Amino acid sequence: MGFRSVIITVSDRGSRGEREDGSGPEIAGMLEAAGMEIIGRRIIPDEREMIRRTLLEWSDRGEVDLIVTTGGTGVSPRDVTPDATREVIDREIPGMAEEMRRRSAAVTPHAMISRALAGIRGRTLIINLPGSPKGARENLSVLLPALPHAIEKIKGDESECAS
Repeated sequence: MGFRSVIITVSDRGSRGEREDGSGPEIAGMLEAAGMEIIGRRIIPDEREMIRRTLLEWSDRGEVDLIVTTGGTGVSPRDVTPDATREVIDREIPGMAEEMRRRSAAVTPHAMISRALAGIRGRTLIINLPGSPKGARENLSVLLPALPHAIEKIKGDESECAS
């Protein structure tokens, strides 16, 4: 792929060192295997403003093609990752989140309560993934085939899509 990415794990317990981050390394391994460079990783608490600031910090630098968050996509009171993401994106890409939920629903009915989303800020693609390693792996595998084309278009590639 040749793109640069950042992984943000959103976890109260992980940020306090009370829980090992399993999904961040899982995502990193998948992205690296696809040829993507990981230029940053961070674990932050489920705090809406901190998530928002972290997304802005990385996306507005102009050096990141993809930001993947993991965690905070459900319906518990502390799950605010999609809310913070929605505040910073310029445009949503509903098809990505819809396909993640559709494919995951074949594995677990809990996929229906995922609020994960994907969108664009400037020239950066931002994707929310579940917090479990299994959920993150399953959802990212759905999106991986579409990522190079999506990122190229977000970065301004004007070549014909129908060729």
